[in-house]
Amino acid sequence: MEDNELKQEENTFKVINDRGEEIMCDILFTFDSEETKKSYIVYTDNSKDESGNIQVYASIYDPNQEDQKLEPITTEQEWKVIETILNTLQEEIKKKIDTANNEEGNNEQ
Repeated sequence: MEDNELKQEENTFKVINDRGEEIMCDILFTFDSEETKKSYIVYTDNSKDESGNIQVYASIYDPNQEDQKLEPITTEQEWKVIETILNTLQEEIKKKIDTANNEEGNNEQ
């Protein structure tokens, strides 16, 4: 997917892919990295990969710019920062689900 122009509305935005098609994406989260001194946006177009997992994308953006342009992430260091955050979030979600399931199981007894 080629990230050209960001048109943000609420927690969604549209990107134009390399075929000129407009695609609606959901913003999962944004964050600033102290390490790289850049702002990142993590999003999905809700498409699935070959394994059935929802595709997630990340780009660099400038939250202070009115007409947003998403920039590609080009360094291994930046990908490691994003992967660390995604892994941490995934672990936190798993813990919440496990806790909720355990509480539910205790209530049924």
